[in-house]
Amino acid sequence: MARFLSLLGRDLHLAQRHGFDSLLAVVFFIIAVVLFPFGVGPEPNILARIAAGVIWVAALLASMLSLERLFQTDYEDGSLELLLLAPLPLELVVLAKVAAHWLTTGLPLIVAAPLLAVLLNMNGAGFAVLVAALLIGTPTLSLIGAVGAGLVLGSRRGGVLLSLLVLPLFIPVLVFGVAAVDGAIAGFAFRSPLLILGGMLLAALALCPWASGAALRQALG
Repeated sequence: MARFLSLLGRDLHLAQRHGFDSLLAVVFFIIAVVLFPFGVGPEPNILARIAAGVIWVAALLASMLSLERLFQTDYEDGSLELLLLAPLPLELVVLAKVAAHWLTTGLPLIVAAPLLAVLLNMNGAGFAVLVAALLIGTPTLSLIGAVGAGLVLGSRRGGVLLSLLVLPLFIPVLVFGVAAVDGAIAGFAFRSPLLILGGMLLAALALCPWASGAALRQALG
């Protein structure tokens, strides 16, 4: 556990030193959402109707911006090979790096989301569910993205390949995340979509570190 926390702290420290990457994701998220009123018009009812989908799609795309660099920096400076030889299992190494990615990318998006929901005239009944759905859904995006980042490690045009690999896998998270918020706004049951999102997170926690670890061993082998 101490080695896991040490690696997590190291990645958070590196992210703090290169804070522009995390800031870039948040700025992209804000700009992408702010652009929608210019595209679809300022009609409050239209903005309120599409608010949940717009925020979720923008959060999904923003979380992808830094996924390519999840293992790339350690791969380039050779520290990933040292981590492979370390006593900490590679699956826990992956989990620590995913946790650092979520804390520096996913969490700031969740903090910014309610302000953007106000901008899009979202009904107040959806605010709490939006935050809850993002809290459950964005770690799943980081875990799935880690598998893609491991598969494209060291390849040319890795960013494009990564998008092609993981975007189809993000769709269920997007669908149930939006369904939970829209259900809360419309007065319908929103608990089931949240539970499904929770199930996806548990499945991703169980499977993705192993899959990503196998991909890293293949890339380093």
